[in-house]
Amino acid sequence: MIWVLLALAIVAATPPLVERYRKPMDDTARGSAPGRLVQLPMGVIHFQWHGPANGPVCICIHGLTTPSFVWGGLNRGLTRMGYRVLTYDLYGRGYSDRPGQPQDRAFFLEQLRALLAHEGVERDITVIGYSMGGAIGTAFAAAHPERVRRLVLLAPAGMGLSRGRMMRFIMETPVIGDWLMLALFPRLHRKNVRAERDLPSAVPHITDLQLAELDYRGFTPAVLASLRGILSDTMEAEHRKLHAAGLPVLAIWGEEDKVIPAECIGTLAAWSRNAEHEVIEGAGHGLTYTHADEILDILKTRL
Repeated sequence: MIWVLLALAIVAATPPLVERYRKPMDDTARGSAPGRLVQLPMGVIHFQWHGPANGPVCICIHGLTTPSFVWGGLNRGLTRMGYRVLTYDLYGRGYSDRPGQPQDRAFFLEQLRALLAHEGVERDITVIGYSMGGAIGTAFAAAHPERVRRLVLLAPAGMGLSRGRMMRFIMETPVIGDWLMLALFPRLHRKNVRAERDLPSAVPHITDLQLAELDYRGFTPAVLASLRGILSDTMEAEHRKLHAAGLPVLAIWGEEDKVIPAECIGTLAAWSRNAEHEVIEGAGHGLTYTHADEILDILKTRL
């Protein structure tokens, strides 16, 4: 009986210990970081400016698990269009800090507001949000419509999250849910990322870059904090507010997206009749890097 209890204790302790001994996101890890780092009230943020210094500002907000390197292909096209593009790593991802707190609307809006204030960006902003970044961008535009010129959404979250029974349990159950996330998510995420290794990509070595996120302490807890936070609700109120304000919204969807299916067009259309929609044939959820040229072709005629 003692050996059984000991074995159970070891099993229970393993996922938290593995997480604890992952590499920290510190000065050593940031030694090769491109762009800039700034200490803001909630922690260090990694960000980069791309393109002409006097161009109109475009802010790109990445999604749940893939940091700002996801914009590599689109950045080049946007800068050729004359935009001054700002990309940054959300807290818990990339080279940014990992503050251990709920990652709800207020959390992500505070990060973005602080970065914009530091960089002196006030208004006339084109906001582009991918996946969870679409929800963040929507929340920002709804909170500050006077600062936003237009909102572009790429496979945006915020239409309602489809969750299996296990994910619902993890999201809704403290402690045990945390343990299950640490135990199950890294393996599942590796499997899903590796399954896309042969897809075309405008971002070189994106599979390896995505997998490397799992090497760092705080990444998996940050994903869970977002699932329990901003991704646990819809953006219905925000989209209705944007519709009332008359803010231009363009949503681009992947025809083959299994994470945020193109059927969500109907949901967004019900909330915001003025929103425009484009569907990219053959694109999955990774359309930001697998179909960057197709996205840019659309943006060239809409921005």
